[in-house]
Amino acid sequence: MGARDGGRLRWRSQNSHGMIRIENLKKNYRTIEALKGVNLQVGEGEIFAYLGPNGSGKTTTIKILTGLASPSSGDAYLSGYHILRQTLDAKRQCGLVPQTINLDHELTVYENLNIHGKLFHMRRRERLSRIDELLEYVDIKERRDSPVKQLSGGMKRRVMVARALMHAPRILFLDEPTVGLDPTIRRKIWSLVKKIQQSGSTIFLTTHYIEEAEFLADRVAFLEAGRIVALDAPQAMMGRLGAWAMDEIVNGEMETTYFKGREEANRHVALQKGSFALRRVNLEDVFLSVTGKKVQP
Repeated sequence: MGARDGGRLRWRSQNSHGMIRIENLKKNYRTIEALKGVNLQVGEGEIFAYLGPNGSGKTTTIKILTGLASPSSGDAYLSGYHILRQTLDAKRQCGLVPQTINLDHELTVYENLNIHGKLFHMRRRERLSRIDELLEYVDIKERRDSPVKQLSGGMKRRVMVARALMHAPRILFLDEPTVGLDPTIRRKIWSLVKKIQQSGSTIFLTTHYIEEAEFLADRVAFLEAGRIVALDAPQAMMGRLGAWAMDEIVNGEMETTYFKGREEANRHVALQKGSFALRRVNLEDVFLSVTGKKVQP
């Protein structure tokens, strides 16, 4: 369970080999190879972004790690517990915030969290204390007794995060946590995710908002057709590509040229006569350079 450190919630692991460890993970759906030997390790307290287009294997990976699907072969561990040989212990290590809002809309915020606590066999006193603590933590305590159907989309997302944290998991899986939210609410969720990381949790994030991963993640993996094709810190990935990018239309197609520094970019821009845009390199540039595809919902 959670421990306190200076009034903050903290979750500590006894595992020194990474909170999430995946070894040659494969998954086949009849003739489709959804995962083709994925290997990665996510450290304690890390925000790890797992990016790729639809069909790349992101959702399959999360389903396997959270016990919703079984791998065809390979191994995976959550806080040192094998997902198949120690299934219940592994499941206790993680909380999941799915893309779809799956709260009971007829029940109140409190009732939704209370039911989740009961499912994890939390005692009544522990549940009540934890609910109050988490509602304050996600800044929605004043809506404790409101039916979920009366909440805004952003509030519902925060309730889902609180629910996932009820049993004090060491690992939080966030599957498209800000999909459909406006930019202002999206950034409030970003602040909450950083707050959760500061409490000691490990966060495994999937998103189609490339700037979200660029801002939040300590490391990023790009997945394509069931394989990891790039893995590193966002700044390191972008730095290898360049610092500045110039987009221009050539023969009806968008072309992008990368530059290591602003002076080099300015010299190139001075020679241009057509329409162009000069900007900073971002993570989507990295993904396009690796796969030739955009990260799209």
